[in-house]
Amino acid sequence: MTTEPLWEVFIRSRRGLSHVHAGSLHAADAEMALRNARDVYTRREEGVSIWVVPASAIEASSPEEKDSFFDPAGDKGYRHPTFYHVPEGVQHL
Repeated sequence: MTTEPLWEVFIRSRRGLSHVHAGSLHAADAEMALRNARDVYTRREEGVSIWVVPASAIEASSPEEKDSFFDPAGDKGYRHPTFYHVPEGVQHL
């Protein structure tokens, strides 16, 4: 069992614009986490940028609270395209 902090790793590939979660690793500090992430997750030169974030800094919702957490969005009909009327003759939106 390691005492080093857990880091979440995000990689931006050559073909994409967004960073994508690649995995997790343990490291003593941010610099070591970056180096380890490079060695573990970009061995085939598939990345152009790496982010490492301490897992303790991430706040996430729980799957058990899905109904109560996301329920307030259900009563906002204006977020759905069925709320809007499209005039006749409009070909492109």
